[in-house]
Amino acid sequence: MQEILADVENWLEADKAVALATVVSTWGSAPRREGAKLALTGEGEIAGSVSGGCVEGAVVEAGLEVLENDSPRLLHFGVADETAWEVGLACGGEIEVFVQPLDPAVHTYAREWLAAGRAGVVVTVIDGPQGMRGQRLLLDESGATAGSLGLALDEAAIEAARSALLAGRPQRVTVAAGPEPAELFLDVLLPPPTLVVVGGVHIAIPLTRMAQAAGYRTVVVDPRRAFGSAERFPHVDRLLQAWPQEALADLPLGRHTAVALLTHDPKIDDPALKIILETPVFYVGALGSRRTHARRRRRLEEAGLATEQIERIHGPIGLDINARTPEEIAIAILAEIIKIKNMEIGD
Repeated sequence: MQEILADVENWLEADKAVALATVVSTWGSAPRREGAKLALTGEGEIAGSVSGGCVEGAVVEAGLEVLENDSPRLLHFGVADETAWEVGLACGGEIEVFVQPLDPAVHTYAREWLAAGRAGVVVTVIDGPQGMRGQRLLLDESGATAGSLGLALDEAAIEAARSALLAGRPQRVTVAAGPEPAELFLDVLLPPPTLVVVGGVHIAIPLTRMAQAAGYRTVVVDPRRAFGSAERFPHVDRLLQAWPQEALADLPLGRHTAVALLTHDPKIDDPALKIILETPVFYVGALGSRRTHARRRRRLEEAGLATEQIERIHGPIGLDINARTPEEIAIAILAEIIKIKNMEIGD
């Protein structure tokens, strides 16, 4: 969703009709996962991708037809399908793509979720009884809903959406809709993940730059002005020159947040850990050798933290790739964060 937001905003402001194509199923070696999106206008402007290039041409052609006749379509491409070879999907994968006119109200609702750092689900009927295809219902993580699939479907759709939101990834389900079942696509929209770095040390500079390239919002916390300065971190989304007790109280530390503690200073790292380990952040890593980490564990135990809390800390921080330079260490840290994120959140 993030990759198409800016373009879609510009098109809607220019009062252009927009079609939205979403990958709703994949099999085999399909190049993109469920939830991948491509948006297009009647003038042929394109944003995003549903296949990395394989079937884009056919999807755009279908999108233009959808805009012309205002009728959503479910497209299938696969190696057993002659069309698949024509459009270039000869790698052994299959995908299904749902194409529909973009509803500006739905887009606005979803954009507001993401801007507020909230997750939500857009439920769409992709196949089912006549006249239902393309109907949508929205649920955000606060439990608020908007739209309707009809009384026969709403209760089951909301229950399925809650389950998908908990899993943190898109799902396709079939539910009863009177005598004929309906297929729903549960498009889980997650806010951009956030990386909070405690300690503006040298490693933090390449780490935050690379994290931004990987789609993370970045926050640097350091009370030491020589380290946590705007001159060192002009690129980060937020710079907090404050002690962790103050800075972390001002930050949302949810399940889409990773924290890397890099100061190697117990006066800064330990107070931060006592706060962070009480939150549902998906990753906590702390710089230091095994000996340093053992001493850190003892201090936290003496401070009253539970063993299961302390076990959440990745220390020494980062994947073991024999990193030497600050840039290599940053790569090792970001790689570990991405690994844990994909395991924990199912992204």
